[in-house]
Amino acid sequence: MSSGKKLGIGIIGAGGIGGVHIQNLKKLPDLCEVVAVSDPFEESAKRRAAEFNIPHVFKDHADILKRSDIDAVIVCVPNKFHAPIAIDSIKAGKHVVLEKPMAIDLAAAKDIIKAHKGSGKIMMLPHQMRWEWVSEEIKKQVAAGALGKIYHAKTSWLRRKGIPGWGSLFTTRSESGGGPLIDIGVHMLDLTFHLMGTSSKPVSVFGATYAELGSKKKGIGGWGTPDWKGKFDVEDFATAVIRLEDGGTIQLDVSWALHVDNDNSAPSIQVFGTDGGAIWKGKKGRFMTEAFGRTADVEFETPSNDEGERVRMARHFLECFRDNKEPISNAMTGFTNMLILDAIYQSSKTGREVILDWNL
Repeated sequence: MSSGKKLGIGIIGAGGIGGVHIQNLKKLPDLCEVVAVSDPFEESAKRRAAEFNIPHVFKDHADILKRSDIDAVIVCVPNKFHAPIAIDSIKAGKHVVLEKPMAIDLAAAKDIIKAHKGSGKIMMLPHQMRWEWVSEEIKKQVAAGALGKIYHAKTSWLRRKGIPGWGSLFTTRSESGGGPLIDIGVHMLDLTFHLMGTSSKPVSVFGATYAELGSKKKGIGGWGTPDWKGKFDVEDFATAVIRLEDGGTIQLDVSWALHVDNDNSAPSIQVFGTDGGAIWKGKKGRFMTEAFGRTADVEFETPSNDEGERVRMARHFLECFRDNKEPISNAMTGFTNMLILDAIYQSSKTGREVILDWNL
C-alpha cells in the first residue's frame, strides 16, 4: 500500500463506540476516509451516516467486506459477534481493529488467532488507555530503566454503582462472556502489562469472582437500558493474582458494584520497581523514588492542549495499516488478556490456581 494513499475505513456496528471511532477518524482526514457503516439495525446505521456524512450504509457487514475501496474495518459489535466478524474480515483481506475484549471466550479468541496467522493482515485491539499522555510518560521512563526492574503491579477499577443495563446483553453471560472482569478488567490488564514493560509471560493465575449485589438488583449504574425481566448471571466483582515467568506478580481488582469508598474507585495502576515506582490515574500520575535517604516524588498530569488518547491511537493504527507495521496492541496482546481472563473464571470455579496453557 502506498504511503500516500488514504485508507478507506468501514465501521461495523453503529452504536456508541462506533460513533466514538468515527469522530476521531474524522480528525485525521489526511490519513483516512470513513467509507461505510453497517448495523443489523439499519436505522442506527443511517443515523450514524447522516451524523458524520458517511456515503454508504448497510445492514449486513458482509456488504462492507465486499467493497474494494475499504482497506480496514473497525469491529464495534457485542462480544459474542467479535470472533465471527473478525474472521470474516480477515478472510476478506481487510485489516482489522477489533474492540475489546478480543472475543466472548478463550475458544473464540483462539479461532481468531488461527485465522489471523499467515493472513498478511494487521489486527489491533484499541485499548485507548495506552495512549493516555500519562501512560506514555510512564512507559518512556520504564523503557529507559529509570525505575529499575519492575517486579510487581497493582491495578484496580472499582465502581460502586456501575452495573450497565441490568438484564440486557451486558449482564447475560451468553451475550457478553462475563461482567466487569471482561468489560473493564481487560483494560486494566492490558495497560498494566504495557506499563510494566515486561517480556515475561504470565504463567499462572489465582482468582475469584462474586455476584453479591447485582443478583439483588443493587449497584445499578446509569449506562445502558435495564430489562428487569432479563437476567444477571455474570460477576459484579473479581479479584486475582497473576504470576509471571520471571517471578513478577500482578494484583487485579475490578467491580461494577461494590461497597467501596468512592475516593478509591477511580481506575488506577501502580508499578513497583527496584529503583522507583509510578502510579497512573488516567490524566494524572506520579513517579516515586528514594534519594539521599529521603523519599522523592515527581507529579505530572496531561497538558491542557493534549489532542487526546483516542486521536493518537487512531493515528497509530492508520499508520500501521498504511506502512504494514505491527501495532503495539496487536492480536497476541489481545489473546494474552483472554487467556488470563479465562483462567480467572476457571480459578473462581475450582478454588485452585490455574497454570496457563499457551498452546493454540
